[in-house]
Amino acid sequence: MKRVTLFAGHYGSGKTNVAINYAMHLKETGFNVVIADLDIVNPYFRTKDSIEELNAKGIRLISSDYAGSNVDFPALPGEVYSLFDNTSEYAVLDIGGDDRGAFALGRYRDKILEENDYDMFLVINKYRPLTKTPELCVEVMKEIEEAAGIKFTGIVNNSNLGDETTLEDVLNSKDYADAVAGLTGLPIVFTAVTKSLAGAGDEFFKIKLQKKVFEED
Repeated sequence: MKRVTLFAGHYGSGKTNVAINYAMHLKETGFNVVIADLDIVNPYFRTKDSIEELNAKGIRLISSDYAGSNVDFPALPGEVYSLFDNTSEYAVLDIGGDDRGAFALGRYRDKILEENDYDMFLVINKYRPLTKTPELCVEVMKEIEEAAGIKFTGIVNNSNLGDETTLEDVLNSKDYADAVAGLTGLPIVFTAVTKSLAGAGDEFFKIKLQKKVFEED
């Protein structure tokens, strides 16, 4: 586990939700955690929307004063630099979608690379129309890397259809995620699902396994 973890991906991939939940996981594991919202492009779903839940968990949030408002003012607070000065905290960074959002990360590139204790995860979602093929997803990945000046180190499969997502949908995204991993040479770090799906998973996979055995017999 690296001290700095960055989540980036295409618009609608769910990277903000993944980043928030990952920060909470770190906190529950016993780490001192800070999360920073560097998404200055998308005003609709921001890390700041979860500020009350983050505060309740004791997770420090860094975000623009204009986040969550109707003011189109793409600015980042100077407090972001504290992420790299205070190495006693584990930092989670939510990066803006595509290359436009990744440009904001570029100003911190040198500090991140100098410390060299980071992971940058590509959050993918098979069910988004602009990344519906592995090849399209890889194009987005390359654009983000070029804009940020930092290479990805792993993949998070967050393929979902929102509230309509079933375990079948998650399973059906495996080949897609494997293909992205094959094209990029990056490992799949984890697959994200809701707690309700995770809770039903054991019985679901048992049924799938029995069905496969019956079919083979």
